[in-house]
Amino acid sequence: MKHHWQNYVDGHWIDGGAGRLDVVNPGTDQHLATQAVADAADVDRAVQAAKRVHLSGALTDLRPVERGRMVQAMGRYLIEHIDEVAPLLSMEQGKPLWEAKMEISGAARYFEYYGNQAETVEGRSIPLGAKYYDFTTYEPFGVSGQIIPWNYPVEMTARSLSAGLATGNACVIKTPELTPLSNYIFAHAAEAVGLPAGAVNILCGYGHEAGAALSGHPDVRQIVFTGSVQTGIAISTAAAQNVVPCVLELGGKSAAVVHADADLAAFEDNVRWGIYFNAGQVCSAMSRIIVHESRHDELIERISGVARSLSVGPGLDRTEFGANMGPMVSNAQRDRAARMVAEAETQGAKLVTGGRAMNIPGAFLEPTVLTDVTQDMTIAQEEVFGPVVSVLRFGSADEAISIANGTPYGLVAGTFTGNIDQAMRDAQSLRAGQVFVNEWYAGGVETPFGGYGLSGYGREKGREALWNYIQTKNVAISIGGGSGRS
Repeated sequence: MKHHWQNYVDGHWIDGGAGRLDVVNPGTDQHLATQAVADAADVDRAVQAAKRVHLSGALTDLRPVERGRMVQAMGRYLIEHIDEVAPLLSMEQGKPLWEAKMEISGAARYFEYYGNQAETVEGRSIPLGAKYYDFTTYEPFGVSGQIIPWNYPVEMTARSLSAGLATGNACVIKTPELTPLSNYIFAHAAEAVGLPAGAVNILCGYGHEAGAALSGHPDVRQIVFTGSVQTGIAISTAAAQNVVPCVLELGGKSAAVVHADADLAAFEDNVRWGIYFNAGQVCSAMSRIIVHESRHDELIERISGVARSLSVGPGLDRTEFGANMGPMVSNAQRDRAARMVAEAETQGAKLVTGGRAMNIPGAFLEPTVLTDVTQDMTIAQEEVFGPVVSVLRFGSADEAISIANGTPYGLVAGTFTGNIDQAMRDAQSLRAGQVFVNEWYAGGVETPFGGYGLSGYGREKGREALWNYIQTKNVAISIGGGSGRS
């Protein structure tokens, strides 16, 4: 563990104009290291480096297959260094070591997938009759600004960086203040595979300074952001001043509808992954369960058993895949979640298990189950972003859909039933960008991901994500002399 970590700009490691911040291990409350903090001038330096690379043609002049091979090689570099990066990620973010390794493997998969897709971004010819030859081509925006969340700092960087590079953009990444350290690996990967200096720039900075400077910079031509609704609105507003498109993933209050014929034994595993993975700090977490009244009591017994069975403690001590959970990312995040649970109790919800800060060092919250939650409660409407699941009851299928759609979010949703007709009706009716049937987090890198409503706009993952990083040019050629107009 180094004592001090720097920013990476134009191929050089540099300190920041805004000083330093302390990075804390949320599993122990102990100081890990200091991180250089970028100011607006540092951001401008990174953007100008990226712009220079774009204008030079260093990326765009390559055959797409060559660019794609470099992107794929970055993924292999991550896997080769997984034992070096995973402990650092576990310490700075809190997640169990095995979850950290899973995140890095997921990050590598993005580079593999989008590296493969680089040479498939093809234009088309448009028939306009004998006197014209018309075709479209796709071009990168140029400089892609990417603002990364703290819950999956490696995987979320990989998600946008891989697609941005594969389509020929140079990238400026603002890392999260809480978890900035592990992103160093992308700088080493970029150098190892031969990307030019300035193609990948990595800075840590505060949102109000570095984040604002990046989202409002006139030479940034595309923005990717994952985070809160409030910050997403601020970023898109700043970008709009320069008419710059954004991809916004702003979280959710996602619901699983559990019908009377659902397999509750199988559903227990979905709860384990859906709400307690990464201590519930997942934008698409299963934060609400809407269960048929006839199965309510059995479901509560089963999922509270899942919650109580989890071994909770420092992530670095949890090396093996299994029923264990680390801390939340900070004491502030933990305390916010605990306050939301307490408020739910005052509004009439019943605490089945958990709900309290644990009496050990670190940002630990007990895995929590709430029942008797109603649609009008704050906890049924606002994102907790912690290991807290709220259970609501329904009588009819229409009522279940109404409850599920009864928030301003719409990121993901799920339905659990043995009836294929019911599953298809729910899939059509649920207002969400992705619907899981009988398995929470079904899908993968290949499947598009993004929200409705306050969950944001644009799509990440899948081929759909590529269109965020390119713009369409049409070329219309008059041939043979004369006009073809009628």
